[in-house]
Amino acid sequence: MTEWAFHLHLLMAISWIGGSVFMFVLGISLRDKKAQQEVYPHVGPIFGWFEVASLIILLTTGFILGFHYHLFDLFLHPNGSKISHALRMKAILVAVLTVATVVHFIIAYKTNGKERTKWQHFFSRGSSMLIFLLNLFVMHYAIVLRDIL
Repeated sequence: MTEWAFHLHLLMAISWIGGSVFMFVLGISLRDKKAQQEVYPHVGPIFGWFEVASLIILLTTGFILGFHYHLFDLFLHPNGSKISHALRMKAILVAVLTVATVVHFIIAYKTNGKERTKWQHFFSRGSSMLIFLLNLFVMHYAIVLRDIL
């Protein structure tokens, strides 16, 4: 059971991070407001729902793997080891990443094809940038954990 969970977790992580990088590059490269208005209403919802499904699968398979490797006890009772530190850091980053994703998704879904307020624009862009950066750190701690396990 855990072998399929690991492979599914890895596949979803690749999809999640690759999609995040793609959308980040798309956002940077589309400076023209008209081009953004033509692309985002079509690409955004498809990507958004895929990312929500990927995040749910990542969280689910992460819990399955956490139970399999007895990581929850280590998370709740850290012992100062490298794996304990990496596990806590990854969990904190994933929690913040999940909140940022929810914020970004809600704003994007509510304003798709509409003009955003300054605050919506600020939080949408800010959460998007945060998601991009957090993905890199989550990936780092995932690699550290996999290396130890």
